[in-house]
Amino acid sequence: MTHMNDIQLLLEGISHIKDITPVDLLQLTQLATRRELAPGAVYIPEGASSRQLAFIEKGIIRTYAVKENGDEATLLLRWEGQFIASHDTIILNRPSRFIYRAVEPVTLQEIDYGALERVMSEQPRLEPLRTFFLKKMLAESLDLIASFVLLSPEERYLKLVAEKADIVSRVPGKYIASLLGVTPVSLSRIRKRISQHKD
Repeated sequence: MTHMNDIQLLLEGISHIKDITPVDLLQLTQLATRRELAPGAVYIPEGASSRQLAFIEKGIIRTYAVKENGDEATLLLRWEGQFIASHDTIILNRPSRFIYRAVEPVTLQEIDYGALERVMSEQPRLEPLRTFFLKKMLAESLDLIASFVLLSPEERYLKLVAEKADIVSRVPGKYIASLLGVTPVSLSRIRKRISQHKD
């Protein structure tokens, strides 16, 4: 069961959903469990079929795939105040193609999406929650595609820092470089150019 401060965090996360009340949220949190991950711990392994939906209370989780040559390709970084779930298992109902791993100590509020669906089926007025979560996942995917099509690596880096100012100090550079689709050397050049422009 979640604590009252956790409930407040969740309220802030979905506060703009019409007709979802604090009482509704309190009912849903009865289904939630608090989970902690050590740095480097895998939250969702590749091939997992569990449909977990979690709210990050503390810490950062990296989503990545391992390519045939052994290199890791980072797709997403998620941090405090954001939701994390496997797009594959929630939207496509298939095993996860990616690995979700804690970058640092992580505290999650976790709920089984199947249990959430049962509650929504029993109480149709909670149906906006399903739309909310699915839209967020689809928006994340579209934003990822758009950033690679429309933005340069430097622009993507600036966008990331604008979204999470301390990301640079909390996430190893090699993961940030992978997320941007550049080498660590190229990332260093990007940072140098940005620093020079500030001077």
